[in-house]
Amino acid sequence: MTTDHIFDLSGKRALITGGGSGIGKAMAHALSDAGASIILVGRRKALLQEALEGRDGMVIAADLLAAAAPQAIYDACADAGALPDIIINAAGLNPRKHADDISPEQWQQTIQLNLNVPFFLSQIFVPHMKQNNWGRIINIASLQSTRAFTNGIAYGASKGGVSQLTRAMAEAWSKEGINANAIAPGFFPTELTAAVFENDAVASHHAAMTCIGRNGGLEDLTGPTIFLASEASNYVTGQILSVDGGYTAK
Repeated sequence: MTTDHIFDLSGKRALITGGGSGIGKAMAHALSDAGASIILVGRRKALLQEALEGRDGMVIAADLLAAAAPQAIYDACADAGALPDIIINAAGLNPRKHADDISPEQWQQTIQLNLNVPFFLSQIFVPHMKQNNWGRIINIASLQSTRAFTNGIAYGASKGGVSQLTRAMAEAWSKEGINANAIAPGFFPTELTAAVFENDAVASHHAAMTCIGRNGGLEDLTGPTIFLASEASNYVTGQILSVDGGYTAK
């Protein structure tokens, strides 16, 4: 008896913020390869269209820092008859400033994009998911959800919040078929981690901190993403799945 069907996302629709590059793009492609139609959301429309690569789906250009963004994104989906069953909150910001130097504006922008948007964007689509008694919300936590890194006070505060937000979402909505979980990546090559991977010594240091002995490749996100977005995770909610090569195990 095959179990392939529990990972099949045919007929599902997934909205991915930050879907034009990095972790968001990798997760979007994973869901597309599993059969889902994808909606890529971000500031740079050309980058989103390039990331769509002719796959089944659409793009929505939006400034997620704007207070009106969740409603605008909802309206665009509704107008296209494309309300999502799966939300992936992958857009993120890391100003990399010391606690002495972070400005109120940088702090607010980081909290807005990394913590506020995942809640309010998910919240606005929850009624649609409730109607179907099925939904998946996948947030992006971090190594910094549980530990402090140099120049990471704003980012770490936001990602600590994401972990608790994920548990609270699960408590609020899972009885209505909407599971909420988070992936906490280790070090992957993205725009946010360019400073790490441009420095061979720093990249090697973080690779040595893992149990596996290497930093992540974006393909390492495929399995965890499909698992948390599919029927395979029906009884999994409120969890933070570390995809970090064992970084947090050492």
